[in-house]
Amino acid sequence: MGDKANAHPGAAGRATAADHPASVRNVVLVGHSGSGKTTLVEALALTAGAVNRAGRVEDGGTVSDYDEIEHRQQRSVQLSLVPVDWDGYKINILDTPGYADFVGELRAGLRAADAALFVVSASDGVDGSTRMVWEECAAVGMPRAIVVTHLESARADFEEMTRICAEAFGADDPDAVLPLYLPLHGDPAPDGHAPVTGLIGLLSQRLFDYGSGERKEAEPGPDQATLIGTARNRLIEGIIAESEDETLMDRYLGGEEIDLKTLVQDLERAVARGTFFPVLAAAPAAEGARQGLGTVELLELITGGFPTPLERAAPAVTTPDGGAREVKACDPGGPLVAEVVKTASDPYVGRVSLVRVFSGTLRPDATVHVSGHGLADRGHEDHDVDERIGALSAPFGKQQRALTHCIAGDLACVAKLNRAETGDTLSAKDDPLLMEPWQMPDPLLPLAIQAHSKADEDKLSQGLGRLVAEDPTMRLEQNPDTHQVVLWCLGEAHADVALERLRSRYGVQVDVVPHKVSLRETFADRSAGRGRHVKQSGGHGQFAICEIEVEPLPNGSGIEFVDKVVGGAVPRQFIPSVEKGVRAQAAKGVAAGYPLIDVRVTLLDGKAHSVDSSDAAFQTAGALALREAASDARIHLLEPVAEVSVLVGDDYVGAVMSDLSGRRGRVVGTEQASGGRTLVRAEVPEIEIGRYAVDLRSLSHGTARFDRHYARHEPMPSQVAERIREQAGAAS
Repeated sequence: MGDKANAHPGAAGRATAADHPASVRNVVLVGHSGSGKTTLVEALALTAGAVNRAGRVEDGGTVSDYDEIEHRQQRSVQLSLVPVDWDGYKINILDTPGYADFVGELRAGLRAADAALFVVSASDGVDGSTRMVWEECAAVGMPRAIVVTHLESARADFEEMTRICAEAFGADDPDAVLPLYLPLHGDPAPDGHAPVTGLIGLLSQRLFDYGSGERKEAEPGPDQATLIGTARNRLIEGIIAESEDETLMDRYLGGEEIDLKTLVQDLERAVARGTFFPVLAAAPAAEGARQGLGTVELLELITGGFPTPLERAAPAVTTPDGGAREVKACDPGGPLVAEVVKTASDPYVGRVSLVRVFSGTLRPDATVHVSGHGLADRGHEDHDVDERIGALSAPFGKQQRALTHCIAGDLACVAKLNRAETGDTLSAKDDPLLMEPWQMPDPLLPLAIQAHSKADEDKLSQGLGRLVAEDPTMRLEQNPDTHQVVLWCLGEAHADVALERLRSRYGVQVDVVPHKVSLRETFADRSAGRGRHVKQSGGHGQFAICEIEVEPLPNGSGIEFVDKVVGGAVPRQFIPSVEKGVRAQAAKGVAAGYPLIDVRVTLLDGKAHSVDSSDAAFQTAGALALREAASDARIHLLEPVAEVSVLVGDDYVGAVMSDLSGRRGRVVGTEQASGGRTLVRAEVPEIEIGRYAVDLRSLSHGTARFDRHYARHEPMPSQVAERIREQAGAAS
């Protein structure tokens, strides 16, 4: 670990294929947008020797841009992998987006990683969404560490940020969130701000100076030694409290000097178990420097303190038909079980899948079985097919480095998996398996779109299919009631990226149109109608007369048709014709053009002609009778109502409940949840919560989340209904 007495041996550079799971470390970087995750990835790659200077990739003797503006923007909204070699280990660094709209990419990173590095800006602090991700990691026992960035800011205060982190992340045990190093400050600038130029190791009591651009180790001076005392004692006590050696605390309190090697080993075990969360500091390298501050310490923490893939329990595995199957965790010689954690499209090589191998070994040009979970509700087809994979590669920026294999515990990019989508399982074709899926966030922001031109219309279906194949957090809906194509997204930024990808990647220009909800109509009271369809224009005429009565029914009853004709006034063969006409008119609506529901239509009487009556004539008469009944009745416009559950911090409960009331919502209950939060349950008209995913985030500063489910249709207030009818009349 970074506080060991000896510096790293120096084996570093671009990652190649790993040969044993014990030599692999998979770490995901988590933090809000602007916390410095991507800059930190580049600094780690520079220190590891994978790049020759900050922001550049060296490949085959040539140097190409790594942080082009377009590429950086792309990385800011999707999961990216940067593998590097350090001290004989392969480290797969997974950089996740900091925007809440791309939590699906974050969840994919958590699935692929074995430990998480939370990146916190010293100038911005810890936001609510980062705390929520910490809780997710805690729920599954994922090891975590914290790195404080932006130490160059004039407002940066490492000690204060460590206190904030302990308060935010150490609710159960603040002494489990402690720094391993203290920052070493240089001479103050004219504005009084003293830059951080090095670190002081609390365990080793050594000084690591980065002032020259390379890490140099030295003895701390008297001033630095004074800083170490209290912080070092607290760190040692925190480590000993997590030690498996129950005698260690008694020995320490008895005045015994605990061996440095013992402390480091106990620290590494506590970090790997997810019971101790060290705080470190990092800063990017200055121009021309070869190492960024704190990057060596971070790399040594990852290799020494984070667990190997062998220490992680694999997700549950079954056969595609649901049969239980035992698979040994992380066995390169076991049955192949791999998972697609990210799908992307490359303009030159086509679809590229980022794959985590949990068991077995993946090789180029092998034929694998693709099993999917059938996210049909999100526009994803069910998968149960064999596919031949293409080349395996390790990505770095825009470049790919060919791999000969990918063992259990490692990650690789796979080319030409044309059917596999994010979340699908890859297994041997003669031994198909299926992994338990990870939790996908539910997209709750509707985006109604239509093709901009006829040429775009021809390409729209294929473009949308590819778009949702890449992103399982997006749901594609073809609404049969409103006849709209709707992309359900996680937020506005998510929607903007979807539209941009359709345009730039798939050549489809679309227009965004107002989203419609599925309204309905019903009769408010009993009414009667007479349908008369009599025409004579040469040849066979048309003759059909029917009399009906319409009465409202309870919610959810649908359309009920009752025959009470006596004496053969309407011949038996034409009664189904009347019903067909009634139902056809009900589907079209009788007032504002929305489907009619929850009524009983009773056929009472009618007349027929022995020659001119026909099936078509009685269908028309049935429709006319229903329309006449509606003209003399009060028609309710029904709107869909959703059951909404909002999980929100106690500080924002009042604001959330007030906002729901302003949306014509009815709060039906609240209950206390863990972590100082409250679950608010309400019933809200769907027409009022189209943008609730955006508004709730703003209202709660990103700390609340909600879900919604259709409950029923119920009458709309008269003033709202009248406005809808006027809009429908203007449109027609």
